[in-house]
Amino acid sequence: MAGKDRLDLIKQILLDEKNVNVTILSEQFSVTEETIRRDLGKLADEGLVTRTYGGAILNSEANSEGVHFYKRMSTHHEEKRAIAIKALPMLDEKYTIAADSSSTVMEVLKLLKNRADVTVLTNSVVALSELMQAQMTMISTGGILNKRTMSLQGKITNQTIADYAFDVVLMSCKGLDKDRGAVDSNEAEAAIKLAMLTRADKVIMLIDHTKFDRSAFLKLADFEHIDYLVTDRKPSEEWLNFLDKYNIKIIYP
Repeated sequence: MAGKDRLDLIKQILLDEKNVNVTILSEQFSVTEETIRRDLGKLADEGLVTRTYGGAILNSEANSEGVHFYKRMSTHHEEKRAIAIKALPMLDEKYTIAADSSSTVMEVLKLLKNRADVTVLTNSVVALSELMQAQMTMISTGGILNKRTMSLQGKITNQTIADYAFDVVLMSCKGLDKDRGAVDSNEAEAAIKLAMLTRADKVIMLIDHTKFDRSAFLKLADFEHIDYLVTDRKPSEEWLNFLDKYNIKIIYP
């Protein structure tokens, strides 16, 4: 079994069991314990696990990746709605929009549904389903359905995005790290977001206050790529000054 395949299986075990044991994994995959320790070391570097004596435990942030979309959608709903309301005026003269599959972006799309002059391309199955009767035009990226994230992913998805250009992209991320920029923890979703932002004139990042100073193992975008940042609380003065250096306009209640 290839190392990447083994890592993917270990990740799935972690999502199901929340912790793993080196000896048990060694026997299960017929590899040495040292090989498993290296695998867990990689996952620790990615921010997915914390190493323990004889194994590892799933980090709470990584655990949220395994939560079904609809459960995540109901979490902090009022904060997400507040972010969406603040983002809406920024879209007054935007007519072509790329939208990722995050629950916060979904709240923005709900507020746009009666704009017949807007075209939205998204990989969100939820958006495509719930906004079928919307006046705006909806375009699906196509791709392989991830039933847990309720999103379309894969080669077809990225190829479709490359065929379009957008006035703006709406996206979220798992965290903002001053040293690394916007970061994420889902490789397939990060690739889609990166494809979208490279095809958009403006990038609007929608995040709640808990995402500041939070890291994840995948770099999504440099701060130079972000034009607007919409959040639910006023960031610290340190963050306000930091983002001002990159000419990022910050919007909050």
